[in-house]
Amino acid sequence: MAMPSTWPVSSADKLEINYEWSPDSIMKRSFSPTILTVILILVAAAFLILQLGGYMDQAQDIFTSPIAVVQTWISLRYTAVRDMITSPRDLASLRARNSELEAEVASLQREIVTLQEQITEAEILSALLSYARNEPENRYIAVGVIGSDTSSFLRSIWINGGSDDGLAYGMPVVTEQGLVGRLVEVRADLSRVQMITDPEITVNVRLQNSRADGLLHAQINGEIVVELIPQDAEIELDEVVLTSGLGGSYPADIPIGRVINIRKRDYELFQQASIESNVDFEKLEIVLVITNFSALPIQTSTE
Repeated sequence: MAMPSTWPVSSADKLEINYEWSPDSIMKRSFSPTILTVILILVAAAFLILQLGGYMDQAQDIFTSPIAVVQTWISLRYTAVRDMITSPRDLASLRARNSELEAEVASLQREIVTLQEQITEAEILSALLSYARNEPENRYIAVGVIGSDTSSFLRSIWINGGSDDGLAYGMPVVTEQGLVGRLVEVRADLSRVQMITDPEITVNVRLQNSRADGLLHAQINGEIVVELIPQDAEIELDEVVLTSGLGGSYPADIPIGRVINIRKRDYELFQQASIESNVDFEKLEIVLVITNFSALPIQTSTE
C-alpha cells in the first residue's frame, strides 16, 4: 500500500508550528543576552564620548535650567514662610540676648570704674610713699578724705583717722605736693583738718631764694598771700615758698607754693606776695599726717 506524500496535519500541530515561527520567537532568538549587553555598552560609550566632547552641555542646560528656576522659586517661598513662622520666637530670643548683653556691659563698666579708682588710689599712695621716703625724719599715717567744709569763713576737710590711730591735736597734714594744714579737731575715728586756705589760719614761711621770712594767710576770697616780707628782700616771681619752722606750728621746709605776684610800695615797711599753692585743695583724696611732730597750741590770726 502506497504511503501518501503528505501527512495530514492536525489543528494542534498547526498552532504549534505557527507559535514557533512567530516574530516574537525570532526576536527572542536574535537578541540574546550577550548581544543586548554589547548594545548597552556601546550606547553608554557613545554618551560618554558625547559628554567628554562637550556635546551634552547644551542638552543638560535645556533640561536643568527649568528645574533650577523651579527649585529657586520653591526655596524662596519656603524661606519666607519659615521666617514668618519663626520671627516672633527669634525676636523674643534677640530681646533676651540684648538684655543679657546690656547687663554684661553694665557689669564691665562698674569693674572699669572700680579698677580706675584702684589705679588712682595706687598712684596717690605711691606718690605719698615716695614723699615719705624723701623725708625720713618724719613719721606719717596715710588717711582718706571723707568730707569737707567749705565756706567763706571755714575751709577744712574731714579724714577717716582719729585718736584711735594715734592722731593728736595740732599735727601737720601734707601731701606729696606740699602743706595742707593741721588737725584742729580729733575724735576717736575721724578728725578735722584746717587747711591753709582758711582765713583763720596763719603759717610762718620762708622764701627759698631770697631767704626772706613772712607770714602766710588766706583772704576771704581764697587768695593766699605772704605778708610782712622785709622791704629790702629781693623776691622773684616763681620763687618757692616753704614753711620756716618759726613759731613751732609746722616743721621747717615743707613746700607750700610759688610766688605769682609781688606788691611792693616804697612808702610801706613791708612788701607782699601772692602765692599759688602746690596743692589742689578741691581734689584731695588721701593725705599724710605727720605724727612725730609736737606742735605748739594753735592760735588764730597770729602764730
